[in-house]
Amino acid sequence: MRISALGLDVGKKRIGVAGCDGTGLIAIGLTTIERRSFDYVVGQLQDLVNQRQVQILVVGLPYSMDGSIGFQARHVQKFAQSVSGALQLPLEYMDERLTSFQAEQLLQAEKISPSRHKELVDRKAASLILQQWLDERRQQEAGRREERTGDEA
Repeated sequence: MRISALGLDVGKKRIGVAGCDGTGLIAIGLTTIERRSFDYVVGQLQDLVNQRQVQILVVGLPYSMDGSIGFQARHVQKFAQSVSGALQLPLEYMDERLTSFQAEQLLQAEKISPSRHKELVDRKAASLILQQWLDERRQQEAGRREERTGDEA
């Protein structure tokens, strides 16, 4: 079953946004939204939701390295819940620890300076978050299919 999702990497200044390809298998970076105001962000996201027929928001949650939810993660949760309510979309969280670091590593491998392309880092981080969610979802669906066929045997 194909689903259209938006992946969000929520930062203090910017939000990286990723979407699914047509197959719902691959996450691609779409844009970076400046956090000018809540209404501005919601308006930008609403346009993407309408264009892409989005059914769910997947937000990266910055857990602490020990796995706990700290100050920054609580801020992200509060913001994500407000956005989810404004867009009337369900919300899921993904562990985003080290996604910005991974995104910077990927850019460096492409000979692109992460410090000069922060928007690109945010977009890549959002696509890593969404790709992780898509992969986990696919694995869960495969497990459910195996259970059903196992029951029939």
